[in-house]
Amino acid sequence: MFRMTAMDHIVLNVEQMDTVLDFYINVLGLEPERLEEFRQGKVPFPSVRISADTVIDLFPVQAPAPANAVPQRTDLNHFCLVLPQDEMPGFMAHLQAHGVTIEDGPGQRWGAHGTGISIYFSDPEKRRIEVRYYDN
Repeated sequence: MFRMTAMDHIVLNVEQMDTVLDFYINVLGLEPERLEEFRQGKVPFPSVRISADTVIDLFPVQAPAPANAVPQRTDLNHFCLVLPQDEMPGFMAHLQAHGVTIEDGPGQRWGAHGTGISIYFSDPEKRRIEVRYYDN
């Protein structure tokens, strides 16, 4: 038998690329990858880097999501990012300063490393995001 050891990437279908890039780069603080190449038409999509091992690919789509796809889209339930415990209060204030509403939490929830404290909010295209920290 084999065992998966990490998540390499997730792919999000994106309708408003500039708005979504601004959110993931400037609000979540992720580093863009292949952005200039994308803008020059050399690659089909840009990415944002979570860590040395994980990226989010932002795949442009042509048809918009149905208007009734609120509050969640149908292409993804949610994904979760992790930050250090001492950074959560500042991150929550940062979201508020950018007009991002915390929809749920902070609350205790189970994840890849056991139980942690997390919040939920949405990106500009209504994809739900969880950000958490672990005590351990």
